[in-house]
Amino acid sequence: MAKNLLIVESPAKAKTIEGYLGKDFTVKSSYGHIRDLVKSEDAIDIANNFKQKYEVPADKKQVVSELKKLAKEAEMVWLASDEDREGEAISWHLYETLDLKDTHTKRIVFHEITKPAILKAIDTPRKIDYNLVNAQQARRVLDRLVGFELSPVLWKKIKPSLSAGRVQSVAVRLIVDREREINKFKSEAAFKIVAIFGRGKEAFKAELPERFAKQEEAEKFLHDCIAADFDIKSLETRPTKRSPAAPFTTSTLQQEASRKLGYSVARTMQVAQRLYESGYITYMRTDSVNLSELALNSAASEIVSAYGEKYHQQRRYKTKNASAQEAHEAIRPTYFNNHSIDGESAEKRLYELIWKRAIASQMSEAQFEKTTAKIGISTRSEDLVANGEVMKFDGFLKVYLESKDDEDEPQQDGENAILPPLTKGQRLALQEMSATERFSRPAARYTEASLVKKLEELGIGRPSTYAPTISTIQNRGYVVKEEREGKQRNFRVLTLKAGSIVKEEKTENTGAERGKLFPTDIGAVVNDFLVQYFKDIVDFNFTASVEKQFDEIAQGMKEWTAMLHDFYNPFHKEVESTIEKADKATGERELGIHPESGKKVSVRIGRFGPFVQVGESATEENEEKPLYASLRSGQSIETISLEEALELFKLPKVVGEYEGKVMKVAIGRFGPYISHNSAFVSLPKEIDPHDVTEEQAIELINLKRKKDAEKLIKSFDEDPDVKVLNGRWGPYIEFGKLNVKIPKDKDPLTLTYEECKALADATPKDAKKGRFGKAAAAAKPAATKAPAKKKAAPKKK
Repeated sequence: MAKNLLIVESPAKAKTIEGYLGKDFTVKSSYGHIRDLVKSEDAIDIANNFKQKYEVPADKKQVVSELKKLAKEAEMVWLASDEDREGEAISWHLYETLDLKDTHTKRIVFHEITKPAILKAIDTPRKIDYNLVNAQQARRVLDRLVGFELSPVLWKKIKPSLSAGRVQSVAVRLIVDREREINKFKSEAAFKIVAIFGRGKEAFKAELPERFAKQEEAEKFLHDCIAADFDIKSLETRPTKRSPAAPFTTSTLQQEASRKLGYSVARTMQVAQRLYESGYITYMRTDSVNLSELALNSAASEIVSAYGEKYHQQRRYKTKNASAQEAHEAIRPTYFNNHSIDGESAEKRLYELIWKRAIASQMSEAQFEKTTAKIGISTRSEDLVANGEVMKFDGFLKVYLESKDDEDEPQQDGENAILPPLTKGQRLALQEMSATERFSRPAARYTEASLVKKLEELGIGRPSTYAPTISTIQNRGYVVKEEREGKQRNFRVLTLKAGSIVKEEKTENTGAERGKLFPTDIGAVVNDFLVQYFKDIVDFNFTASVEKQFDEIAQGMKEWTAMLHDFYNPFHKEVESTIEKADKATGERELGIHPESGKKVSVRIGRFGPFVQVGESATEENEEKPLYASLRSGQSIETISLEEALELFKLPKVVGEYEGKVMKVAIGRFGPYISHNSAFVSLPKEIDPHDVTEEQAIELINLKRKKDAEKLIKSFDEDPDVKVLNGRWGPYIEFGKLNVKIPKDKDPLTLTYEECKALADATPKDAKKGRFGKAAAAAKPAATKAPAKKKAAPKKK
């Protein structure tokens, strides 16, 4: 048995490290956390200084058992979990759960999985840092308290099964606020003037810096230019430089992988994790832009070797974020001479992005010569401006150019890649001039990457929280990431050419969205409820101050239980007050009066989602039931109009005939469907019931018949309710309300009615219809209450 047991978090990392250490080391994985807070209400004992109650989950019991056995046999146990707070907490949990002793335990950390880094870590062990553990404990406890106490409030005041979280609720608020800002935005039109001078290769563009609010003003400008002379009024040429971006942090990697590779934040982190565990890159959860001396020297050597001395320029970047935690290195390749790696396509692409960004950060500035020409107009006081830029030395651009978000300003029409030779006073020949109507744009909706950028700017969350936060708000149904089609919009163009002005009306598509985050109706209602009753939870400054306090705990500057008391006491009072005083929140909005019935039309959130209601709810005096209709995809209770709402009540509707029978589209308890000849066919989610065509309906009916025919193996004349069917997990017998398993020694094709009956009789009579006749009773969720109040905080060991 090896003298040393080294425990890391993942099996991939264990495999990589095992190759670096000799036979004296056994390297094993804990597969992440080996224990967590119990799921019950007594997980945190508030009265006893937030003492936690932990348990080893069922799927980790075998791992813990094996690690305990190996730890007892080893002379020394090395805890080598990740170097951040979460990793420190994992080491602490291992220390406690495996009953380790101080004298036989060492904690090591490393920023990259290379042989020199591992051997250096072994040479410089330390003890568990309880400041980091306490910071992680504080975050875990606070987030559990918020979730456990807020969720029941939402169940009572909005609808069941909702949940809330500290950082997640702030992220939802950002998205809701942005959506409302966009909905309120009134676009303003103005005319942009662009002129083209010269012909062929000598042609270039110039733009009027000002815009005209009215068509008459733009038209007058063009008219004045018909007989005008144009000449170069001034010509300025100056050198400019462009510097490379800093190496990647977690958030900038997520942003750039989204822009350049189209990866979601979660996917970026999954791929980066694999690269790190394989020893290709340094640790991928960091908010530092610093590079070590070794990295700087390695990058310099590679740049000089691959591109030459003039391409190298050493830079030391400083992290702007004052609260940056665990300020280690930026994300970089472990070996700069590896320009590419073997692996899956996603890993290769992300590695190449990391390599290029890191190497470019140590390369020379790109040098340009920028020329600005002001063009005078003899008949007007304004000047046109033309810009041109010529690259004199590519520098870091030989390797890498940082991308921009789509909300950034596009290139101006007056900018040219290069201007032809020009001289001051030179007379110019106008080829054509246009005045194009352009519309102001609202702030862009968030992408996953731009949301991460905003959270980081506000000081909310940390490198380890961005990806789970964005996944959580989507999984909870508060936010959706989707594509939406734009709308056609007309715009006017006036063109001056050959002495005359031509007016045209053109069409453009506007408002199309790809991969943007939209708040759902339930997300907006929950947000408004939290803003009204729990201001601190969704306050940006407050949430950022909580993050700073976690940082202070990590640095040993603040006592973690005192911080929790400061947070919890006022928060708990808000919970109690809200349960007692707050009204039920539905987001209800009155749209108007039904033009035919004269009844009120309103929209709100219900148990099964947003819906429109015509009429008042039934009472003893008024027994007439109201009409209900669910909203269509893309519709919102905040923006739907009365006319759009009334359209929803046009179902059920006839969409045609098939085989001499009418086909109707309707919405039932389980969603939209087509009815035909007493049969019902569910509509797929991607098909809007209001837009179903006759051809689509026929296709869906035939598809359902085909599936039903393939599903049926055998039926019986003795009882039509007994069938042998093909199911998801293989053939089974449907015997009335029972689903009955077929023994392995029975052939489904040769089963007789008597054999089916005998198998059904052997199935428990109280079994509900479910897979293989087993009782398909829905698991009841455990009642969730505020954590109970018990014992003292864990002591340092």
